Order: sequence, then structure tokens, then C-alpha cells
Amino acid sequence: MSTQRANFGTRLGIILATAGSAVGLGNVWRFPYMAGQNGGAAFLLIYVACVLMLGIPCMLNEFIIGRRAQANAARAYSALANGTPWRFIGYFGVFTGFMIMGYYVVVSGWCLQYIYASVAGHLTGDADYAKNYFDTFSTHPWKPVVWLLVFILMSHFIITRGVEKGIEKGSKLMMPLLFVLLVVIAVASCLLSGAGKGIAFLLNPDFSKVDSNTLLGALGQAFYSLSLGMGCLCTYASYFKRDVHLTKSAVQIVSIDTLIAILAGLMIFPAFFAIHPNADQLMANPDLASQYCGPGLVFITLPSVFQQAFAGVPLLGEAIALLFYALLSLAALTSLMSLHEVNTAFFHEEFNISRRRGAAIVTVLCALIGVFCSLSFGDSREWLVFGGTSLFNWFDFLTGQVFLPLGGLLTCLFLGWYVPKHIVKDEFTNGGTLRGRFFGTYLFVVRYVCPVGILLIFLHQFGVV
Repeated sequence: MSTQRANFGTRLGIILATAGSAVGLGNVWRFPYMAGQNGGAAFLLIYVACVLMLGIPCMLNEFIIGRRAQANAARAYSALANGTPWRFIGYFGVFTGFMIMGYYVVVSGWCLQYIYASVAGHLTGDADYAKNYFDTFSTHPWKPVVWLLVFILMSHFIITRGVEKGIEKGSKLMMPLLFVLLVVIAVASCLLSGAGKGIAFLLNPDFSKVDSNTLLGALGQAFYSLSLGMGCLCTYASYFKRDVHLTKSAVQIVSIDTLIAILAGLMIFPAFFAIHPNADQLMANPDLASQYCGPGLVFITLPSVFQQAFAGVPLLGEAIALLFYALLSLAALTSLMSLHEVNTAFFHEEFNISRRRGAAIVTVLCALIGVFCSLSFGDSREWLVFGGTSLFNWFDFLTGQVFLPLGGLLTCLFLGWYVPKHIVKDEFTNGGTLRGRFFGTYLFVVRYVCPVGILLIFLHQFGVV
């Protein structure tokens, strides 16, 4: 089967496609917010340590399983589980990826709407106007649905073209463009009057803000930022050739992901500080700072920030806003592609149907879930609210706070304690052609450090620790 299976054509394609899977909307809104709340560069240093301790080993886990089995995530775990219940981890990963895809496409559609709004000049108003614009649009009965359908069809088109001609080719185009857009906007923000305070706020370490919550927050960010536990990395690794250096690839992907998160901070904070001289006080207040996280940051705060920061040259402000939402759309699309591929590969291989038909099934099912998640916004949609929480927020909560850490924990236990050590080492060293000097360290971390770290993340999210 491995000789007939599609592969990425180049090592650059592997790095860009897999990095694209990891780089998403969370890099843009979650990392800057958490860095601002937890001591700037102090958080960054802790985050890098957590990536080394947790992120890279967990990424290697999925790489080893995927490349060893040369199959979709569900079949890959089954191939190594030998009929034991461990095989259900793969199915769980596919299911998690599918649920994430169902609500992620809603936010992705919002990005397209804001590209249109930037071109049409609809984002010219104060903060109250920006909030009202977002609230009106997100609760509209059909406009968000149209945009999410457009977005899922964009992903569908790329996926149906296959691994090398679709995913790899698309990633080679979109990832460099995403990076260029980030640099352009970051430079424009850093050149604003008063931006120096924002740069210092992000890059100067303030260890007085570091506590146990900072450590656990950094652990969580490292886990979620790298697309761990949702089947993406395992599926992409199944398209790796046997000579791919897994450890080196993981380090390169993590480096790209971290660099983009830092650039996102340099894009957001300098512009924010340029119009809010007391921004450090705002960020120090958790209640106020929460307004600048998630959709509130991206779709409410930043339109007003860009407009005010570049008020002297209105056309430049509009251009920056347009580039920003184009950047967001690219980041969302590269992530959505990987989620789409997880499920397309599953249907294609498990049900022995064509790739195009498998992609069509995924697209239709995802669109249906996305429609209901989108419609759950608004006070008049009580039938899509359960326990006082909208369907969209339920999907977000269950996947982010329950399914992802659980899947990552089970994978560590599976690879660290069940899969024979010689199989793990064989993949780690590419069949003995690499020295594998850090294999012992890697196995120790997977067996002991990662499970404890993930368990702490899990318990911290529910207020236990």
C-alpha cells in the first residue's frame, strides 16, 4: 500500500504544509493576548521551553504513527494497536478534527466578510460602530452562512486536487504570502508614533507577572498552537517519504509557528499602544483585557485600531485592514485544509471510495454543521442553545478543552507504553540511518513528562489546579 500512496513531493512542501496546519487563527489572537497578560518576553521564554518539552515530542508521536502506518489517522492507530482498544484513539482524532472543522469554518467565513468590508469601506467608524457591525453581521440569518460555504468550497477545491498538486502546491503559495503579509503589517505597526511602548511591552520580560497560571497557560498554548491531538499531523506524516528526518522537521515546523506568533504580536501591540497610551494598564486588568482576545480582538478592536492608528493616511489604514483580513483568511485556509484532509483520507481509505467523493462527503457534512453553528449566534436561536451555551461555543469548548488534551494524552501513553520500543526507535532513526542521540530523552519525555504536562493543562482548564 505504501508504494501506491501519495506523498509530498519535496521537503519544502512537507515543512510548509505541516506548518500551515499548525499556523491558524489562534496564532494571531491567542498568543499575543497571552503574552501581554503574562509578562511579555517572560511568557515567550516559558512558551519556548514548553514547546521543547511538550510540543516537539507530541508532534513526533503523531509523525511516527502516521509515517509508520502510511494510512489515515484511524487506520494508522489501528495498524499499531493490533486489535486492542488503543485503535480507537485514531477514530477519536478523526472525530475531533471533524468537530473542529465544523465550527472553524464559521470564523473563517467571517474573515472573508471582513475582506469584503475592507474593500467596500464598511470598517470606518469608532469602536462602538465596529462592535455593532460585528454583532449585526454574526447574527444575520444568512450572510455568515454564505461566506462559510464559500470558504469550505475553497478548501474542497484544493483537497480534491490531491496531496502534491493540491495541499503541497497550495501551501507553497499561501505560506510565503502569509509570512510576507505579516511582516508588512508588523513593520507598518512598528513605525507608528508611540509604537515603541507596544514593542517593549511584548518583548521586555516582566517576571513579576509569572506564576503557576503562566506556566500552565504556556503549556496549553504550546499544545493547541501546534495542531496536536486532532489527526492532522498524523495524516500529513502518512504522506512523508521514508527518508524524512522527523525530528528536524518537527523543530523547523515549531520554529515557523513560533516566529509567526511573535510577528502577530508585533503586528497587534504596537498599533494598539499607538492609540492607547495607557494600554499597559488596560492589559493588566483581566476584565478589560478579555475584550481584546478572540473574536473581540480580531473583528471588533482591530478595525478601530487600524483606522485610528493610520488616521493621517486613511487609505493606508484601509489597505492595512485589507491585508490583515487577507492574512487571517490564509491562516484559516491552511489550517482548514489539514482538517479537511484528515476526514477526506478517512472516508477515501476506510470506505474504499474515490478521493473526490470522500472530499465531497466531508464538505457537505462540514457545511451542515457550520450552518447550524453559525445560526446559533443571536438571541432568537434558542433551539441551538443548550444549557445556556450556543452550539458554536459547545463545539469550541468540547474540542479545545476536552478532546484535544485527551487525545494527546492517550497518544503519549499509547506510543510510550504500548507500541514496541524497537518500532518507535526504527521510525525515530529512519531505520537506523540516523544516530538517534536523543531517542532516550524523547522516550522518557513521552512516557513521563508529556502525560503529566497534558494532565495539568486538562485540570487547570477546569479550575482543579
